[in-house]
Amino acid sequence: MRVLVTGGAGRLGRSVVSGLVDRGHDVTSVDIAEHTHASGAVGVRADLLDPAARAAAFERARPEAVVHLAGIAVPFARPDVETLQVNTGLAWAVLGEAVERGARCAVAASSPTVYGYNTPSWRPRYLPLDEEHPVEPWHAYGLSKAIVEQTVRALARTSSACTLCAVRPGYVVAPEEWAGAPTQQGHTMADRVADPELAAVSLFNYVDAGDVADLFARIVEHPERVEHGGVYNAVAADPLAVGPVDGLMARSHPGSAPVAGALADGRAVFSSAKARRDLGWAPTATWRDRLRSDRVR
Repeated sequence: MRVLVTGGAGRLGRSVVSGLVDRGHDVTSVDIAEHTHASGAVGVRADLLDPAARAAAFERARPEAVVHLAGIAVPFARPDVETLQVNTGLAWAVLGEAVERGARCAVAASSPTVYGYNTPSWRPRYLPLDEEHPVEPWHAYGLSKAIVEQTVRALARTSSACTLCAVRPGYVVAPEEWAGAPTQQGHTMADRVADPELAAVSLFNYVDAGDVADLFARIVEHPERVEHGGVYNAVAADPLAVGPVDGLMARSHPGSAPVAGALADGRAVFSSAKARRDLGWAPTATWRDRLRSDRVR
């Protein structure tokens, strides 16, 4: 299958591209940065907010499926207005182009930040958080991702030939980060396990980049199984903590105290049961297997 991946040079994008190539797909990776892929994918440098550059990239790739990862990747990395403009503009442009050009499937990356945690007033209705839980973003990045999800729903209302959905990857861990390189917050994974305050910021969630790549591949390979216009959480089944996180959640996020007891059995704060049900996806990597014991203090 011909697959176009936007943001293919990024932390997650590299794993998605290599995973798709390994499964036999013909992959074109588009990014604003000059890049190549050892896997054999074609790398194209283009600003997808430029209509001419976007059209040229699509004409070159002739995609049957599109995986949209491009955008400002973390909260507060750029000014708020820029984050909103770039992430929402890219989503509408890329997903709309995919529909217009006859792609069978288009999937966009969202984020768990849409749930709106990390404010004193945050009070989850229940835990674990699934896709039915209300979203309440409070910063520009989370709002931009909520709009990406609404973009998927809007285009799905008028598109029957192209299946559209969004995925909320958790705190993505790239291969080099398992090996000890700093993660996106500047700490190593071993640091995050050793100090619960570091992992509490993202509600103790994590997911291996290769596992996320597997979910994206399942979506583009089996669009008939996908909820058209829907969204899927993608997180590891266990929390990034030595034991259950019910007490840690109650201390770090006091508004969660009334429902945190649901996590006493060791479950993660986020549920990915929907992806398992619809696509048979189950993350395989755990921090216990990937981190050497001598690096976990």
